[in-house]
Parts: sequence; C-alpha cells; structure tokens
Amino acid sequence: MNDQFYRMKRMPPYVIAEVNAMRHAARLAGQDIIDLGMGNPDQPPPQHVIDKLCEVAAKPDAHGYSQSKGIPGLRRAQAGYYARRFGVELDPDSEVVVTMGSKEGLSSLATAIIAPGDVVLAPNPSYPIHTFGFIIAGATIRSVPTTPDEHYWESLERAMNFTVPRPSVLVVSYPSNPTSEIVDLAFYERLVAWAKENQVWVVSDLAYSELYFDGNPTPSIMQVPGAKDVAIEFTSMSKTYSMAGWRMGFAVGNKQLIAALTRVKSYLDYGAFTPIQAAACAALNGPQDIIDTNRELYHKRRDVMVEAFGRAGWDIPAPPASMFAWAPLPPALKSMGSLEFSKQLLTEAQVAVAPGVGYGENGEGYVRIAMVENEQRLRQAARNIKRYLQSKGVNSSAA
Repeated sequence: MNDQFYRMKRMPPYVIAEVNAMRHAARLAGQDIIDLGMGNPDQPPPQHVIDKLCEVAAKPDAHGYSQSKGIPGLRRAQAGYYARRFGVELDPDSEVVVTMGSKEGLSSLATAIIAPGDVVLAPNPSYPIHTFGFIIAGATIRSVPTTPDEHYWESLERAMNFTVPRPSVLVVSYPSNPTSEIVDLAFYERLVAWAKENQVWVVSDLAYSELYFDGNPTPSIMQVPGAKDVAIEFTSMSKTYSMAGWRMGFAVGNKQLIAALTRVKSYLDYGAFTPIQAAACAALNGPQDIIDTNRELYHKRRDVMVEAFGRAGWDIPAPPASMFAWAPLPPALKSMGSLEFSKQLLTEAQVAVAPGVGYGENGEGYVRIAMVENEQRLRQAARNIKRYLQSKGVNSSAA
C-alpha cells in the first residue's frame, strides 16, 4: 500500500518541531529551560471572563452543539470591537464569522477558495499557516518579501507579470509574525488599490492588533474605503485577552469570502463550545483594562530583553509591535545557521528560541524570541546566553 499521501508529500518536516522536541526532552531530564520559543501567553484572561465561562458551563442546556458561524451575540460583539477600535462598521450577519482561532479560520478559508494549482502570494518569512494552509488546499506559493518597502511592491508587480496562472490571493500580516514589522494606513490604501487593479483577494492576519508599542496603534485594512470589496481580515483573542488555549478568533470583511468560509465551516465543525463563546462576549463587551495591561507588560519585557541581551553580547533590534523579537544571529556565529544556533542555545544556555528558517528560507540568519517569560527570567536568560557566547569567543559588554 502506498503510504506517500499527496498532502504529506507537500509538507516538509516542521523545523521548529525539532527544537520543541529537544526542549521537551530537556525538561523531562530536569533542566530548567527558559522557554522563549513559542508565543504562548503566560498571563491568565480577566477574571470576569473566567467567571462567565463557569457561569454558562453550569447551565444544563449549554452543552449541546453550538453554531458553526458563532452565536449572534459574539458576532455582534466583534462588530462592536471594530467600530470602537477602527471606526469600521460591520454587518454581524454577513460580514463576521467566528473561527476556532485564526489558524483554523485561515486553513478553512483556503479550503473554501483555493483550487489545485492556484497561485497564492505569501510573505517569506511568515507564520507557517500563511503558506501551508494554502499548500494543503492545493495551491502553489510564490514568495514575496515581508518587509513593506518599495522592493515589496516591485515583487508584487513581477509576480503578476511573470506568474502563470496569475496569482489570485495575497496574504499579509502586520504586525508580522515572526519579524514584528508594522505598516501604516497608507500601505493598506495602496494595497487595496493594487488588489482591485489586479483582481486579487487580500487575506489579512491581524492577530497582534493590540500589541503595539511607543503609542503607534496598528491599523486595519478594513479602515480603507472599498477594502470590503477585496479583503478579509482575521483577528484572534489569543494575545489580546490572553486566551490562546480557548481557540477563539474571527474573520471579517468581504461578504463573498465570509459566505464561502462560513459554508465550509458548516461542514467541518459545530462551532466552539457555547460557554467559551459566551465568555468571549464578556471579554469583548466588558472592561478592556487587560489590553493596556498586556501592552505595557510586553513593552517592559521588550525593553528589559533588548538591554540585557545587548549587555550579554547579542544586539537585538527593539520590535515595534507583537510579542516577538526578530533577532539576527550574533555575527561571529552566523555561519552555523539558525537551526544549529537554536539547538546550541537550548543545550548550552538552557534558553529555547525558534529558528528563523522555520518561517521560510528568508528567515535564515535569524531567530524568533517570544517575550513570554517575566523580566527576572529574561535577565536570567541573558546571563546564560552571555556564558554561552563567551564560550564561543564572543565578547560582551560589562554586565
């Protein structure tokens, strides 16, 4: 029997999983690993959200099948969030659908709109679902840069002029995971005009909408007049409300894309557990203190990490947004590559990071550092890294 399943052959081994397996083995062996590899929030959701989950879960009638597209109150709550945050009006019935996190939403959308052989433009480096969600659905990926400079627009034009068949979908994600790069509203205005001219759907992943620093709020593509004609946007409650394990996200925007996503989901799932959806309503409609609290938390961690790692001999650019730093390998160790560097950092410094090559070949030479440990642990990580770098002959500043 042939065990070379078609989709398995299109999915290379998940590079980041190799480091994750090493981290797990090290912890089983009793090592104190400072885990800066996975973007897994270390703070709990607000208490009133947990209380709502428990309250609704205690009701006898709350345990049946839910609604695949999301309960009406939750879709209204998400529309309310867009109105408050971005000044964008959404129809909760036709322009909003609830997803089980943005990953599920993106992969279900790909299933809905992609035919085998379709060409999708996706950033490189990028979060793996931005490419593999479409690859699994049968698409061919053509890479474009992640950095939103003039080279980006030149790459889009080349892709449209020299790709057969012409690309039908463009994926964007700002603040970027993994690079933390951001864009302004002018970028989205230019992008919407480009998409209309070239008849390309735009898929925007705005998972880190609230984790911006230095008083520079992240825009939404939906703020651009006419964006709904060409774009769909995914958001998530994972980082904004520290609800990663709850798997709660949304897609908003173009009615045709929302309808296609909703239809596919109706075949695949019955929606998230109703008490979780009710608790998500409480998060969106209730006090929003946690948003500012989390933003300040990550801002402080960013500053501590950049300062402490710099003194240890590893200069890291301060990320303008997200919960990640995109760190170039120390120049003296660049030749070993991001995967080997990540392995050595784990085994010799007890610090886990994610190798940049796991986000695409253009991620080589970098690692992604998640700011998911407290300030004390970040300083400990810096001390461990300093010892490791010194063992490799890399000089550090006075600590």
